[in-house]
Amino acid sequence: MPAEPTLLQIIVLAVVQGITEFLPISSSAHLILVPELLGWPDQGLAIDGAMHVGSLTAVLWYFRRGLWPMTRDFGRSLGGHGLTPDGRLAWAVLLGTIPTALVGLLLHDVIEGPLRSAEVIAATTIVYGLLLLLADRTARQTCNEYTFRWRDAAIIALAQVLALVPGTSRSGITMTAGLMVGLTRTAAARFSFLLSIPITALAGGYEMLTLAQTGAPERLDTALIAAVVAAISSYLSIVFLIRLLQNRGMTPFVVYRLLLGAYLIAVFF
Repeated sequence: MPAEPTLLQIIVLAVVQGITEFLPISSSAHLILVPELLGWPDQGLAIDGAMHVGSLTAVLWYFRRGLWPMTRDFGRSLGGHGLTPDGRLAWAVLLGTIPTALVGLLLHDVIEGPLRSAEVIAATTIVYGLLLLLADRTARQTCNEYTFRWRDAAIIALAQVLALVPGTSRSGITMTAGLMVGLTRTAAARFSFLLSIPITALAGGYEMLTLAQTGAPERLDTALIAAVVAAISSYLSIVFLIRLLQNRGMTPFVVYRLLLGAYLIAVFF
């Protein structure tokens, strides 16, 4: 019977998940690398699903005042009452999710197989870190998530597909695309967070469905702890990122990505 991670290891992974889920440094890469580098056993689908639920709870709480107008005006638009800024943003989030969801389903085995390697993570960490730096330094920052064009939303949606490759960072690549199409740093981050809601819900739901089909044993008490820890650390990372972007921009995250990529090259090549 394979070894199971200890409670302390699961708490550490939940903190890592929460911190890295919304920062542009790739949560999937860290959740692959931390156990590999430390020799920890795989945490399993139940814990992965619980951590996604925690991160989802955090972003829902952060946007708790804005989600109702988006939901309300989205429903009204379906009834032919036109598009308000909130309804338009809701449509942008929905349409932005479709490409990633479809590609994720079609290429799931490839993504969870050969692409989950230290070599791939090292390459994507460095390459997309440099792209983030370029976008941050050249950004026009002329619009926000309520005023950008449908074409811009489509570009961000297509960029999000790249995040299926470990090490890319979903938040990182969507913020990069947002900056490239003219969003301010804060708007790019906020739209990235909103895009995370359906994607995180789909990922968590998929993991729970797979767990139910495999009949793996449940660890509800440990999963609950993982969810709570991930929720707290996720919320704190969202608040931290928004404040940092207003003062420092993306440079600290680019430096971190380059250092991490260099470390991975030194260790695994």
